[in-house]
Amino acid sequence: MCGIAGFAVTRESGAFPQGPAVLSRMTDVIRHRGPDDEGFFYQDRVFLGHRRLSIIDLSAGHQPMSNEDKSVHIVYNGEIFNHSAARVELEKAGHVYTSHCDTETIVHAWEQYGAACLDRFRGMFAFALWDTPAQTLFCARDRLGIKPFYYYWDGRLFAFASEIKALFEHPAISPELEETALPEYLSFGYTTGERTMYRNIRRLLPGHHLTLDLSRPSPELRIREYWDVPNVVPDNSVSEQEWIRDCRRRLEETINMRLMSDVPLGMFLSGGVDSSAIAALMKKMVSGPVKSFSVGYSEQEFSELSYARQVSQSIGTEHHEVVVGMDEFFNVLPRMIWHEDEPIAWPSSVSLYFVSKLASEQVKVVLTGEGSDELFAGYSRYRFYLWNSAWLNRYQAVPAPLRNAIRSFIGTSNLLSGTVRRKLQHTFLGLGENIESLYIDNFYSALSSGAQEQLGFSGGPSPYQGFLDYWNRRPNASPLARMLYVDQKTYLGELLMKQDQMSMATSIESRVPLLDHTFVEFAAGLPDHMKLRGSTGKYIFKKAVEDLLPHDILYRKKMGFPTPLRQWLMSPGADSLFRILKQKDGVVQSCIDQKPLEHLLQRHRSGQIDATDRIWRLLNLQIWGNTFLTGRGVSEPLIAASGRQP
Repeated sequence: MCGIAGFAVTRESGAFPQGPAVLSRMTDVIRHRGPDDEGFFYQDRVFLGHRRLSIIDLSAGHQPMSNEDKSVHIVYNGEIFNHSAARVELEKAGHVYTSHCDTETIVHAWEQYGAACLDRFRGMFAFALWDTPAQTLFCARDRLGIKPFYYYWDGRLFAFASEIKALFEHPAISPELEETALPEYLSFGYTTGERTMYRNIRRLLPGHHLTLDLSRPSPELRIREYWDVPNVVPDNSVSEQEWIRDCRRRLEETINMRLMSDVPLGMFLSGGVDSSAIAALMKKMVSGPVKSFSVGYSEQEFSELSYARQVSQSIGTEHHEVVVGMDEFFNVLPRMIWHEDEPIAWPSSVSLYFVSKLASEQVKVVLTGEGSDELFAGYSRYRFYLWNSAWLNRYQAVPAPLRNAIRSFIGTSNLLSGTVRRKLQHTFLGLGENIESLYIDNFYSALSSGAQEQLGFSGGPSPYQGFLDYWNRRPNASPLARMLYVDQKTYLGELLMKQDQMSMATSIESRVPLLDHTFVEFAAGLPDHMKLRGSTGKYIFKKAVEDLLPHDILYRKKMGFPTPLRQWLMSPGADSLFRILKQKDGVVQSCIDQKPLEHLLQRHRSGQIDATDRIWRLLNLQIWGNTFLTGRGVSEPLIAASGRQP
């Protein structure tokens, strides 16, 4: 696991003598991604830089790495877990290795297969490869987007990096707000597609590669998709037990593959089904002790520590815990936003940093359980949307004027208690009848398009377009398959960036065995009833690991890595956070009217509404703007010890 950065300039840009110094600054700012080593390559107009976290072949593996005749050079972040098998084939073809690193396999595979080398890799990766004879820079990102790759291109300068902040070390690139991204951010907390929160900064999408041909007088940037989640018709001739056995076999294979390491490994253990199953299988596969790490809160109703302890005791891991308080949580938030480069979508990112920091004291690699919910329908929103849709089909027999009157009554009547109103507003009775209302606003949006207008923010593209683009890609798939596909292309991508940036902030590598692309393809080919069975999500996954875990762990209600954010934002200690939100020269004030913002905060503090998600979005936007756009920064603690105001 490493950090990469670099750039290339066109012929018409002329010489760039300060290139080595710029490259050094770009890699230095992401030193946390690779504190063990650094390396640089310069050739004419191409500059490649690398920071290394040594995991495989510790004595070799220095990057940038080259082929035998020094005509191809690469900087690479990630792991190719099947590199040893690929090596055998490449050596038979005549390629000569000088190390045991997976990096070298990519170089030789490029020589042998060109861009088609990507089809042969199982792993997580982002890399940039310079082919001198072809005068071509080839960049690629793994199929699911586990490893990040950001870039800038203006026709004369191409720059790339593992983290956006490294791009800003180049004198030609500066951070500017991408205003068209604001509606989507306010709604979802992140942006979908290539666009980031910065103007002219793009992300290379998962399953895509990029080619910059510098041999041409006018260089062309070409981006191609080389993989997508398959859209297949399930084989209904396969029995349930055959599906379950195949799931278990594949699960064991992908976990075993990710135990490849020359340094100590551990496990992030939440006490949920996914991490617990991986830990249990990991314990069977390694000879020494398995170290597990968990994070929780003193507020017991939001802490999963007791479940994690139960699992640890059941399977026999060497367990470690960290408890996070309000002051620790908020005071580290500005630094975490700096690490993530964009506003943080979910509070659990901060908690993930603390458990990563705990793990980094003992291991350099951890396995995590991300992906199962998006593959096997683990979130309750899937089941609830299907329920709403089924009842809506019947309810539409009621005349539209009466349906509208009922919806209005639910939203405004004083005859209903706040609790009853909130519950009804999440059903077909209180929602609009399109996908935007019935599903997107109901389960994803902190600030719907209507709520944004109420705060004085209007204009720009629809916040829903990125979601709908993926939804409309699979018009003939079942509703459940469409929901899972969209989450795999949007929501999961942001989860993986959280996982990468928070773990790399503490210089450890995180691996996600459930997102091996062959396992994803297997899940995509399953019938719906093997994923969602009645009220049970992840049906096949739970059945496949029933012999490994206690029944009450397997089938307990999903908590979803909660944080006590609502209680914290109701406490007196939150006053300092609200003062940050009201800063006159901040990004929030530039797009949100002061009066409705004050009203929102007052109603939340009085308990009239629960605006936790909206406040979190706005607070992150403000701190992000102070950190990257205005230069104002955050120099003092946000919260004093024990939640008191600083």
